[in-house]
Amino acid sequence: MKRRLDLNGDAKRPREETGSPTQDAKKQKSVQTKVNPHNQKPYSQNYYKILEKRKLLPVFEAEADFVQLVKEYQVVILVGETGSGKTTQVPQFLVNAGYARKGSKMVACTQPRRVAAMSVSKRVADEMDVPWGQEVGYSVRFEDNTGPNTILKYMTDGMLLREAMSDPKLDRYSVIILDEAHERTLSTDILFGLFKEILPKRLDLRLVVMSATLETEKFQTYFDNAPLMNIPGRLFPVEMYYTPEAERDYVEAAIRTVLQIHCCEGPGDILVFLTGEEEIETAVWRIDADAKEAVAQGKATMELRALPLYGSLPPQAQSRIFDDLPQTPPTRKCVVATNIAETSITIDGVVYVVDPGFSKQKVYNPRIRVESLLVSPISKASANQRAGRAGRTKAGKCFRLYTEVSFNRELTEQTYPEILRSNLGSVVLQLKKLGIEDLVHFDFMDPPAPETLMRALEQLNYLGALSDTGDLTEYGAMMSEFPLDPQLAAMLLNSPKYKCACEALSIVALLSVPTVFFRPRERARVADECKAQFTHANGDHLTLLNTYHAWKTAGESQSWCQDNFVNQRAIKSSDSVRTQLERIMKRFNLSLESTPFSSREYYPNIRKCLLSAFYMQSAHREAQGHYTIVKDAQVVKLHPSCVLSTKPDWVVYNEFVLTKENYIRTVTDVEPEWFFLCAPHYFDLDAFPSGEVKNSLQRLRRKMIKEGQLKEEEE
Repeated sequence: MKRRLDLNGDAKRPREETGSPTQDAKKQKSVQTKVNPHNQKPYSQNYYKILEKRKLLPVFEAEADFVQLVKEYQVVILVGETGSGKTTQVPQFLVNAGYARKGSKMVACTQPRRVAAMSVSKRVADEMDVPWGQEVGYSVRFEDNTGPNTILKYMTDGMLLREAMSDPKLDRYSVIILDEAHERTLSTDILFGLFKEILPKRLDLRLVVMSATLETEKFQTYFDNAPLMNIPGRLFPVEMYYTPEAERDYVEAAIRTVLQIHCCEGPGDILVFLTGEEEIETAVWRIDADAKEAVAQGKATMELRALPLYGSLPPQAQSRIFDDLPQTPPTRKCVVATNIAETSITIDGVVYVVDPGFSKQKVYNPRIRVESLLVSPISKASANQRAGRAGRTKAGKCFRLYTEVSFNRELTEQTYPEILRSNLGSVVLQLKKLGIEDLVHFDFMDPPAPETLMRALEQLNYLGALSDTGDLTEYGAMMSEFPLDPQLAAMLLNSPKYKCACEALSIVALLSVPTVFFRPRERARVADECKAQFTHANGDHLTLLNTYHAWKTAGESQSWCQDNFVNQRAIKSSDSVRTQLERIMKRFNLSLESTPFSSREYYPNIRKCLLSAFYMQSAHREAQGHYTIVKDAQVVKLHPSCVLSTKPDWVVYNEFVLTKENYIRTVTDVEPEWFFLCAPHYFDLDAFPSGEVKNSLQRLRRKMIKEGQLKEEEE
């Protein structure tokens, strides 16, 4: 039988009777001089101001019942509507209940996205009236803002997973909260299985699984009938509008709908969901321009300010969505966001939601070893989440840019978990590092397809991370210490052999951040001319390296970035990533020696090192002019952003992009002889499919044997 606790959102705790004005004043004075137990300082006025708002949150009334459940059960599932306050308040309930002690035990709350971990931790630090990064901090990939006094830590689920590698029982934590569990990221799904193994060994550890929308039966069954607690939201009714027929261009339709709302609907902010940075920046620019024109023509009575929101946006720019706008003239805001605004961030004041019904999702095809970000229809659960954003402060309206029939018949109930549509190379490496040998019987909530698992094992075996018997090698253990995809980690570990460690560090760091080049639509030609200054004849990886060196030479200047259309935040971020990766390499005593820049081998060595890790992502130019991926015979084209002015015969690439056509992006020219020298085990031609690629490589191998570059037995 499932345990369930429902709380009435209207229920209030009994209030004490109000005394005389003199008593009230004394009481007020004593309250105002209360000391903060976390740092022994008197509470600030700001604390009391925020406290009044916190008391209005639906979850605030549930503190006693929730803490009691956590005391009684090792796993508690908490479902609370968006805006109920669970992400900010529940961790504080646990800290106040004594589950955190400075220097010994912490409460951790995971988030699927780094932007949420950072912004929520800042808010909670303000609510607890402590400095950000002291008692309350955050930990995300390549960034740790915590200290010895931290008792409450917000972190990405990936960071908690990395901590589990060095601390298998997670002894530093007394309670771990997995928030936004319905998003089912790769790391969250691994953590679910991991906790099934950890909890019986640590009876003092508590796990809270939180979400706005969950398949509650499934989660309760998975966690051995754990109790479920429901927190009602502060939701007002939301009126739904559908289009009579499908829209051909959802971005155009979204912009048009925003303008119609602005001109025809009453006050209230607008939230628009789009799929990525490029779409969002285009829409923001168009909405701003069209809104100004509408005001000038007298069609709109209010000003409109469009603001972007996506993961790679600088924190200062992200925080603008919370700023109050001027009342004279009256101004409304229009936030154009990815699905980050679906659950991770709550924006007060939104009355109108525009939902085109799409988001970017990772999709992996194990047969051709291709992982791509595809624009895909959202699920019904996501659509309902989006609509709920319109009913936070008053009755709202949701404009769905698809038909009602599509919603009812074509959208899936829930988004497919990431583990069912991802390359599992990193997952397998992490599980092996965690000491889990039997991957087939690991308790996944939704087990991945055997073929996907086999591809991951095959990739790690080729890279040398796993032995032929599937055991983690010493090289694989070192690889798992880098917070990188296995191939990028392999590139760093191989770099001392090719005497290019410093250059490999820079390239890997630049590949680990959003693209450093930006290309505004209205100044595209100028941006392209600036990028051409850094272009290297051999391709994109070396162009990135040249850009990094030029930025360093310019003294990391902000004005230099602006003048050269380089994203300053991205390149600065790559610099801090590089520092951390260098620290890991030094820990392993890896040589950081580089080939002298004056040497003819300087650039060839970097390209060989690149190939030594990415040989499985190589392509050959066919006689017809297109490229074919080596071994998989997939036909592709060079991405328009590629800097190669000619079409070399052989290339390696960093990314496969599937849009209207199949593209390979971030591409470098390589010499085919290097295949047999850098990865002879992979280029066993007996395993290659017949075709032009195999014929070319066979001719080359015979030539290399004849010239003494390869030994006869290697044939």
